[in-house]
Amino acid sequence: MTQQSSTRGPESAQAAGPRPLGDAGGPTGIGTSPSGTRDSPARTRRTARFLAARSLKLHRKAWAAVFAVLVLTSLVLGGFALATLSAVAGHARVERYAGAAAVVTGDQTTRNTARPWGSEAETMSAELTERVRVPRSALARIAAVPGVRAAIADDAFPVAIEARNGTATASGAPTPPAPDSGTVSGPDGSPVYGHSWQAAVLAPFTLRAGRAPGGPGEVVLDGSLADRAGVGVGGEITLQSLGTPATYRVSGIAAPEGQGDRTGLGHQGAVFFTDQRARQLAGHPETTDAIGVLAAPGVSVEQIHAGVRKALDGPEPARSATAGQRDKEDNPGLRVLTGDDRGEPEFLTAAPSRSGMLQLLASVCALVVMIAVLVVAGTIAQAVHQRTRELALLRAVGATPRQLRAAVSREVRTVAVTAAALGAIGAVPVYGLLLGLLRSREAVPPGLELPTPWWLYATPLATAGLTVLVAWLTGALACRRTARVRPAQAMGEAQREPEQPGRGRTVTGLVMMFAGVSAAGTAVLQSGETAAMAASSATVTLVIGCALLGPWIARGALQVLGVPARRLGGAGGYLAAAAARADSRRLGAAITPIVLMVAFVAVQLSAGATMDRHGGRQGVDAVRADLAVTTDGPGITEETVRGIRRVPGVAASTGVLHSTVVLLRKQLGDTRLERLPVLAADPAALPRVLDPGVTEGDTAKLGRGTVAVGKDRARAMGLGIGSVVTLRYGDGAAVPLRVAAIYERSAALGDFLLATDELAPHMAAPLYTRALLSLDSGTAAGAGSERVREEVRRALAGTAVGARVVPDPAGEQLRPEDQGIGQVITVVAVSVIGGFTAIAVLSTLTLIMIGRRREVLLLRLVGAGRRQVRRMLRIEAAVVALTGLVVGVVVAAIPLTALSLSLTGGLPYLPPGQAGLVVAAVAVTVTAGTLLPLKSALRKRNPAVAARG
Repeated sequence: MTQQSSTRGPESAQAAGPRPLGDAGGPTGIGTSPSGTRDSPARTRRTARFLAARSLKLHRKAWAAVFAVLVLTSLVLGGFALATLSAVAGHARVERYAGAAAVVTGDQTTRNTARPWGSEAETMSAELTERVRVPRSALARIAAVPGVRAAIADDAFPVAIEARNGTATASGAPTPPAPDSGTVSGPDGSPVYGHSWQAAVLAPFTLRAGRAPGGPGEVVLDGSLADRAGVGVGGEITLQSLGTPATYRVSGIAAPEGQGDRTGLGHQGAVFFTDQRARQLAGHPETTDAIGVLAAPGVSVEQIHAGVRKALDGPEPARSATAGQRDKEDNPGLRVLTGDDRGEPEFLTAAPSRSGMLQLLASVCALVVMIAVLVVAGTIAQAVHQRTRELALLRAVGATPRQLRAAVSREVRTVAVTAAALGAIGAVPVYGLLLGLLRSREAVPPGLELPTPWWLYATPLATAGLTVLVAWLTGALACRRTARVRPAQAMGEAQREPEQPGRGRTVTGLVMMFAGVSAAGTAVLQSGETAAMAASSATVTLVIGCALLGPWIARGALQVLGVPARRLGGAGGYLAAAAARADSRRLGAAITPIVLMVAFVAVQLSAGATMDRHGGRQGVDAVRADLAVTTDGPGITEETVRGIRRVPGVAASTGVLHSTVVLLRKQLGDTRLERLPVLAADPAALPRVLDPGVTEGDTAKLGRGTVAVGKDRARAMGLGIGSVVTLRYGDGAAVPLRVAAIYERSAALGDFLLATDELAPHMAAPLYTRALLSLDSGTAAGAGSERVREEVRRALAGTAVGARVVPDPAGEQLRPEDQGIGQVITVVAVSVIGGFTAIAVLSTLTLIMIGRRREVLLLRLVGAGRRQVRRMLRIEAAVVALTGLVVGVVVAAIPLTALSLSLTGGLPYLPPGQAGLVVAAVAVTVTAGTLLPLKSALRKRNPAVAARG
C-alpha cells in the first residue's frame, strides 16, 4: 500500500493541481488539504490575511514607495476636484444690489442649437461681455406690480478721479496726502463707477455726512473713495467719465448700510450724481443698465419674482434694447434675477471668467487623472513584479490562484485605503493654496465668488475611492499571470525575464505610436483650436506608446550607450551594461515615468511660450507709432484722441478699442460658439500707426458693416474678399460683416479687426485702452519729437485725467479674458505633473533598487569593490536619465513641431531656464532614486556583514 501510494502520488498531485493553503494546523496556519478539496471563501480570507500581513511586514520599503504615490494621487485629485466643483458653484458677488429683492436685466447669453449626425439636438451657449441694456419704458410696468415698493433704474459708467492733496474727510480726521497726479481707484485697485443718487438705495447706501447732490455740479462719494482722494464734504474733485473732465463739489459722504463710515463696496468704488446728470454722463438716456426692484414690507422674493415676470411677459412682452439685432435663437426678452444671480449685472466678466476657469480646470483634471492612473499602475505593477519569485513559490507550495489574488488585493487595499484617506485630508489645504494662488495672481476677476458649501468637502472622499479602485485593479492585473499559470511554469518564468515583451503589448505600442505620429501630421494640416487638439492627442498617444514599448526602448538605449559605458566606465561600466542587458524590462520601467514627465512638462511649457513669443514679435512689428498716450484710469475718451490729432506734427493717430465677439463655427462636424477678443482702430491711421500686415484687400475700406480677418481664420472658414461673416458682439447683436481685408498678424491683433465706428456702439463704455500717434517725417526724431511730445502733454491737460505720453510704445497684443487664469493653471499643472512624475520616478527607482539589494550584495561577496558598485549605479542612472530625456524630448517635439508649424510657421520654443530646470530635476531625481536605497548596503566594508544585515 505504501509502494502504491508512492507510485501514484505524483500523478495524482499533477491531476489535482496545487492544494490550497490554510487547511491544516501549525503555528502559521498553512498546510495542505486532501486532494481535490476546493478552498472555501473563509479559508481563502484567512490565508490572504496571513500572507498579506507577512508581506507588508517583509516588504516595508517597497510598499512605502507605493504609499507615497497613492497619498500624492489622492491629494492632487481631491484638491483639483474641489477647485472644479467650487467653480461650478461659483457666482458673481452681490454688492450694489444687495438691498434689492430682484434685478431686471437683459439676457447676457447667446445660444445656438445644433443636431450632430446621429444625435439629438444640443444647445450650446456663450456669455456676453458687454451690457445688454433694458428700455426705460419697462420701469412703469415693474412699478405697477402689486408688492413692489419701487422700481429704480441704475446705470454704471466708469469714472476717473484725479488724485490731489486734500484736507480732511467727512469726519474731519486728517488724511495722508494723495499723489500729485494720476487717478484714484477703488478698494484694492478696483474700478470706480458712477451712478444716480436715486440708485444708492439699492445697496443700500446711506449718508454719513453732508447731503444728497442738489445740482449737476455736486456729487456724493463713498467713504473709501473720499479717504483715497483726500477730500471731505465741501471739497472739490475733478472727475471724468465718457467726456471731458469736470470739477464737482462733494456734497456728502455715503457708506453701505451696516458698515463703517469709511467702508465702500467690496470690489468697486461709487460716485453718485443727480439723476439727470447720471443719465447724461452714461450716454444712453432711453435705456438703462438694470432695474432694481424693492419689495414692500411683508412681500416675499418669490412673490416679487412671479409678479414682475408676469408683467414683463404680458400681451406685449418687454424686450431688451438689442432684441431686434440678436440671433433668432437668443432670448430677446428680459430676465428677473434674484438671490445670488443679482450679482451678474454688477460683474459682467464673472460669468465668462467662470466658464473659462471651468474649462481649464476640467482639462487639467482629466490630464491629472490620466497621469495618476499611469503612475499608480506603473508603481504597483513594479512592486508586484519584483515579487514574482515569491508569488511563484507560494503557488508551488500549494497556494491557489484565488488565494494568491486575494492576498495581493488585501495588501494593496491595506496600503491604498490608508494612503487615500491621508490624501483626502490633505486635499482641503491644497485646494486653499490653489485658490489663494489664483487670487494672488489676479486670475480670479473681482466679484467672482467661489463658494465652499459643506457638501463640497465630501468630494475628496470620492477621489480617495477612485484612488483605491485604481490601485486595487492594478494589483489584481499585476499578479494575474502568476496566479493563472501552472506552478512549475510560474517558477520558470520567475527565474528569468522573457526574452522579449509580449506580442500583444508590442503590437499595441506600435499602433499607439503610429496613431500619435498621424495625429501630429493632422495638426500640421489644421489651424487654430483643431491643431491644438490634434497635437494634444498626439502627445497622450505617444506617451502611452512609449510606456508599452518601454523594454524595446531600453534595449535600444543599451545598444547605443552600452558600448561607451563598457569602454569608458571600466569595471563599473561593464557591470552596468551587463545588468541592463539582463533585465531590460526593469530599465524600461524606470525610463517610462521620466518620458512621461519630460514630455508633458515640455509640451505645457513650450506651447504657451511659443505662442507668446510669436504673438509678441507680431505685436512689435505691428506697432509703427512713435508715441503712445496711456492712462491709469478706465480709458481714454474720443475727445482726447481728437485733441491729440489736432496737435501740429502729429501725422496720424488712433485710439485702440478692445472687446469680445462670439463666432459660430463648425469644427470637425461639430458646431461651436467661440468667444474671441477683438480690436478696433481708426482705418484712416492704418497702416501708418498700426500695421496688421495686409495680404489681400485694403484696411482703408474698413467701416460700418465691414471687417478685416486674420489669414489663418480666413483659411479655416473659407473666407475671401467680399465674403460675409456674422459676428455676435458683446451686447448680443448679431451683425453680418463683409470682409474688406485679410492680414497676417492675427496672433497679436486677433482674428478680426474692426473700425472704431463699427465696434464702439456695441460697447458698454467705448473708452480706448491707449492712443497711438505717428509723427511727421520731419519731427519724428531729435528736438522736433520732444516739441511734439510737449504739445501733446499740453493738449491732454484739459481733456484727460491721469494720461501720460510714452515714447517708443510697446507692441500691441490682444490678451484673452481668461489668459490670467490660463497662466496660473498652466503653472499649477506643470508643477503638479512635474512633482507627480518626479515622485513616480523616485518611487519606481526605489522599488527597483530595493529588489536589487541581493544582487548588489552578491557582487560585493564575489569581489566587487564599493567604488566599482557605486560607479556601476552612477552609470546606470546616467543611462536611465539620458534615455528618458532624449525619448521624452522626441515625444514632445513631434506634436510641438506640428503645432508650431501650423500656428506660427516656425519651430517650437522653450526658454533655456525652464529647459535647464527640467534637466536638473530629472538628474537629481534619478540619482537619488538609484543611490539612496542602496546606501546602507554600500556603507559597510565587510560584504558578509552587509549580506547578513
